[in-house]
Amino acid sequence: MSIAAPARSLRPGLVLADLIPASRARDLALVAGGAALTGLAAQISVPVPGSPVPVSGQTFAALLVGTALGARRGFLALALYAVAGAAGVPWFAQATSGYGMPSFGYILGMLLAATVVGALARRGADRSVLRTAGAMALGSVIVYAVGVPYLALATGMTLGQAVAAGLVPFLIGDALKAALAMGALPAAWKLAGRRG
Repeated sequence: MSIAAPARSLRPGLVLADLIPASRARDLALVAGGAALTGLAAQISVPVPGSPVPVSGQTFAALLVGTALGARRGFLALALYAVAGAAGVPWFAQATSGYGMPSFGYILGMLLAATVVGALARRGADRSVLRTAGAMALGSVIVYAVGVPYLALATGMTLGQAVAAGLVPFLIGDALKAALAMGALPAAWKLAGRRG
């Protein structure tokens, strides 16, 4: 039995999560699952020499959650992730928690980025390779636009030092993550269309 909606329902205005039959339980499960996925991905973490910010899978997961769930559910999933982690759930990168760490600004940026890419996905930004690349790039810019200044304020670094420690080392990894999304999201839509 397929959970995909009929092919006529694959019109713009939908996100991937909308292909699951609608219910309040679905939305709650998607929000909790999005937060949990981000927390699990955050545990794929590698320290970066000279930076208080590790390379992790949480940004990639946050952007995928936002894109797949849409703006409202993506925001709620990342808000749950941020609030629970700030309250002590050890699911930030390297099994940390709390809001006092220098990298917390990136988590706030992920919250905003998931909302923006979710809104773009609702307009079809996840259905082609180039549009997906644009959405992922914009999401990454948002994460850094919040995270890097927060890092500077939290550590006393200059903005230039924060860019060197909290942006530059991550650019190649972000390009690889965007390439994965560029393949995965349009492919998911194509698969959903075949099953519909």
